[in-house]
Amino acid sequence: MTDLLSFTIVGLFTGAAYAIAASGLVLVYATTKVFNLAHGAMGMVMSFVFWQLCVEGGLQRWAALLLVVLVIAPAFGLLVERVLMRGLGSAPVSVSLVVTVGLFVGLIGLAQTVWPPDARVVEPFFGPSAVEIGGLLVSYHQLLTMALAIVVAVGLYVLLERTRIGLAMRGSVDDPVLLGLYGGSPVRVSQLSWALGSSLGALAGILLIPLLSLDYFQLTFLVINAYTAAVLGRLRSLPLTFAGALLLGVLQAYLVGYLPTGELFVRLRTVIPILLLFVLLVGLPPVRFRLGQIRGVPAPPVASLGRSVAAGVGLVLVVAVACTQMSDSTILQVGTGLVFAMVMLSLVLLTGYSGHVSLAQLSFAGIGALTVARLDSSSIWALGLAVLTAVVAGGLVALPVMRLTGLYLALATFAFGQLVDRLVFQSEQFGFGQSNGLTAPRPGIFGTGLGGDRVYLIMLAAVFAILGIALLAVRRGRYGRLLIAMRDSPAACDTLGLNPRRFKVLLFMASAGIAGLAGVLWAGLRQGAGSSDFQVMASLPLLLLAVVCGVTTVSGALIGGFALMLLPVIQSNSDNAVGGVVLLVIGLAAVGLGRDPNGLVSFAITAARRVLPTVGPEPATAGPDGPSPPAAAAAAPGPQARPSDGQSQSDGQSSDGHSASASAEVRTGGSA
Repeated sequence: MTDLLSFTIVGLFTGAAYAIAASGLVLVYATTKVFNLAHGAMGMVMSFVFWQLCVEGGLQRWAALLLVVLVIAPAFGLLVERVLMRGLGSAPVSVSLVVTVGLFVGLIGLAQTVWPPDARVVEPFFGPSAVEIGGLLVSYHQLLTMALAIVVAVGLYVLLERTRIGLAMRGSVDDPVLLGLYGGSPVRVSQLSWALGSSLGALAGILLIPLLSLDYFQLTFLVINAYTAAVLGRLRSLPLTFAGALLLGVLQAYLVGYLPTGELFVRLRTVIPILLLFVLLVGLPPVRFRLGQIRGVPAPPVASLGRSVAAGVGLVLVVAVACTQMSDSTILQVGTGLVFAMVMLSLVLLTGYSGHVSLAQLSFAGIGALTVARLDSSSIWALGLAVLTAVVAGGLVALPVMRLTGLYLALATFAFGQLVDRLVFQSEQFGFGQSNGLTAPRPGIFGTGLGGDRVYLIMLAAVFAILGIALLAVRRGRYGRLLIAMRDSPAACDTLGLNPRRFKVLLFMASAGIAGLAGVLWAGLRQGAGSSDFQVMASLPLLLLAVVCGVTTVSGALIGGFALMLLPVIQSNSDNAVGGVVLLVIGLAAVGLGRDPNGLVSFAITAARRVLPTVGPEPATAGPDGPSPPAAAAAAPGPQARPSDGQSQSDGQSSDGHSASASAEVRTGGSA
């Protein structure tokens, strides 16, 4: 009985911290439709500010707490809303997630720059003082955390149910346009939500400092457990979110206390919130497609078959000539960049062409690498089996979550990646283990080994070129038009008798196969692989740099792969402050470029056209809601989306000049 009470108290303490963090997360999403993946990072930075004030600055701890929670954190939230997040709720989920991931990375870089790593100790409030309850000592800090969680819950209830601004916040959830017509201010609602969300994130972080210490990543990533509570409340209900957080904390404490010992159960204890998150997402009701404007995404023109083949051959020739002058370490780095670029090609197909966001692409790559390492064979059949395993894994993920779209789909893939990382990759029996990983032979082709580093590098360039040419061929064809139609309007596809959900399964399988092939080639390049190579958290900068460099283009994937390769190189060759500045710059670039899915490629093409205006076909020009069609495309027969008032182009135009009737065209077998 004593143990049960002890676990219950510990669970209520952690659950109360989850509840405070999750309440801020839900409040922001419910009123602005932006899921802030940087919520934990904002709380982490505010925790360092608290330490700076009360330890370095000598300010009283209670005064520092009030100053951070009531002044600094709300002001920071207002700044983030005004500069970065305003109007982001109406953007595609891939854009909003990338902008918040950019803020996430930038805040970690800021913390590393301002507060270099060092041992920082923050005593709990009231020190070691405790009270005896049922024969157990419960610290006053734990009681304070639970009391503040109740205060937050009651305060938010009163705000939303008993005040005029709370009524406006609830109205903003339903229809911000209608709220504006009745004299409300959606902008003011958004500002208040971000200010309160930042304050609650700061409060949760400060209360968890004595438990986790001041660590950049622990404070940032622990809020992931709050995602489960937020989803339990369907990202809308604060009471359900609060109850779910307490239930999650208690359940986790009970399982930690009562599960048997053993490797599997030890790792299972760490994934309880993630496992529950995945189960909740799978159990969500089907998504109802909403009718509305069909909005195209402006994109650079798609290269013809001749140009794409010429570019692929040119890439292979450049690598073949350059590798003769490279050292062994440089060959390894260039090969790593090409492998990362292949993983980003899977995002070009999944995110750039069809608009779905996956945060588990490195997990699929890890499945391919693990399979070929376990087979310990260099035959082409082992390579094919490894890729097939990744394809099957992609299908198994897509089948239960094919009803999900947008944010829920991204969170489901994130949960899957966490489960694979903790339960499979880190397993000694089934995975890479937790020591030096596994060795893996380099694949051979038709009995010919690829043992030389330079030959292997040329082969990597050739594989990337073939994959890029194949993706561009898909984009130009019938299925490419279907992908664009699914991205621009799933409701239109559903109305025309197409089945986007079944097609999503095939899409996930193909994307997972590309990532799995990249994982196999990674293991061959390194001649081994470990669980640390495929951590799911690395999928965040992967998506970040893919979108920053251009997730809609093959060239953007190539640039992004080398950028991701250079990131750890720069950080390892510099002190921590310089590494923090690099992360900060990348985060700021992601925030600035994240709203344009074409990223740096779009800027490069625009600049090239200004210098050489006669080179290449004229791309679709972007209007307020999408690109304006070329005259020939605008005159094409077929149903067109009616433009909204004040717009000079059709909302139905897609990235390469095809109209929004692409879904009807695909159905009838027409050509663009």
